[in-house]
Amino acid sequence: MDRPSLAESLVPIVGMVVFLSVGIVGFGLGPQFPLLWGIAFTGLFAWYRLGTSWEDLYDGITESLLMGMQAILIIFLAYTLVSTLIQAGTIPTLMYYGVELLTPMVFLPLTAILVAVITVAIGSSWTAVGALGVAFIGVGSGLGIPAPMTAGAILSGAYTGDKLSPLSDTTNLAAAVTDTDLYTHISAMRPGSMLALGISLVLYGVLGLSVSGNIPAGRIAEIQTAIEGSYSVTPLVFVPLIVIFGLAIYGIPALPTLGAGIFVSALTSIVVQGTGFASAWSAALSGTAPETGMKLVNGLLESGGMTDAAWAITIVMAALALGGLFERTGILAVLAHHLARLCHGTGSTTGVTALSAISMNVLAAEQYISIVVPGMSLRNLYSEQGLESQNLSRAVEAAGTTTSALVPWTSGAVYMSGVLGVPTMQYAPFYFFGFLSPLVLLFMGATGWRIVYKDSVESTDAAPADDGPVSVAGED
Repeated sequence: MDRPSLAESLVPIVGMVVFLSVGIVGFGLGPQFPLLWGIAFTGLFAWYRLGTSWEDLYDGITESLLMGMQAILIIFLAYTLVSTLIQAGTIPTLMYYGVELLTPMVFLPLTAILVAVITVAIGSSWTAVGALGVAFIGVGSGLGIPAPMTAGAILSGAYTGDKLSPLSDTTNLAAAVTDTDLYTHISAMRPGSMLALGISLVLYGVLGLSVSGNIPAGRIAEIQTAIEGSYSVTPLVFVPLIVIFGLAIYGIPALPTLGAGIFVSALTSIVVQGTGFASAWSAALSGTAPETGMKLVNGLLESGGMTDAAWAITIVMAALALGGLFERTGILAVLAHHLARLCHGTGSTTGVTALSAISMNVLAAEQYISIVVPGMSLRNLYSEQGLESQNLSRAVEAAGTTTSALVPWTSGAVYMSGVLGVPTMQYAPFYFFGFLSPLVLLFMGATGWRIVYKDSVESTDAAPADDGPVSVAGED
């Protein structure tokens, strides 16, 4: 199989954009079938034009699916966990106390801070959002704050904490593929991430001012009465959260941690709420539909359980399959190579790295690819420019992982929108950290702030002027 030219590489990319635009925007379809059209088109193009065998195409698909298998399994368990936490009374009780203790003015920035701290401790944005996201959405709705705003604050905190935690899988991956010491990478991530979070908190504070005072009289008491009428409100229902966060802090991986949370939640439902054994596990499978006497509370505590995960997983699997075809045919490598040729200095190199990482999210639909492809493709380029590897590791994470939740067909966006019950395009305008993280990164590259050069101390001066193209290993 010959390596495709740039023009040939762009054909499936353009096809995918057209299919997604026509299917989603034109006909209002979900992403599944437009992605399937893209898979068929890419496969046929690679077969007839590029000479790729069916075996190679199939291997590309299966390898990509294998890489995303953990994400698929986590989605299954997360949907199940949310239902069992509701049935156990954990999420209703968090809502009960939350609407009483918090105010609209401080809720959004405080939510971002709390989620960030929890995520740093457990190392998984997905686990933190899966365990607490619905509760924060419920509290916010009770305080009169639109769910998309709350979802944005949750994600800003979750992705900030994820980037600063030594337990995070993407943080470890970014350090590994760029040959960077883990704690050196985290140290490089910290200034930009904290600046982006700080700006986000100010913006959430402004949003809080705009919605404060909008709580109808008696709403909080009405919500609490509705919850008390259907659930036993007691500190005992927090046992599942203690187990989940305790295991995560101890370093147990996400899958067994979420699984343990499901079992403990089901047991709590049986012991504390008096739910029958069959009913507890039926809720885990098929979801919850409580009748509390208040429409708002009913809607917030409805869930689909494990069966509801199928819609999200079909998107993830289709996107992973398409990304696997792009990778196996060499399309991603060609695009990364040609983007690297645009690098002429520190500022443009940082910008190209950011663009590469974001492009991988759009094209491959998987945040791991947004780290691995530019991280491995651009290592020599950074070395040739005399840049330490932490500049690259920071760039791929600040632009790759954090923006994955903004692309509706990535596993991250599908997971977050499904668990929180807020479509990607609705929470995206309020997910400030997702936009600010790459923008701060570009500022750092353009000004030289926190840029580290080989055999020198950290630079605070401006980046060197562009003085011509830098050689890049690889073929056209």
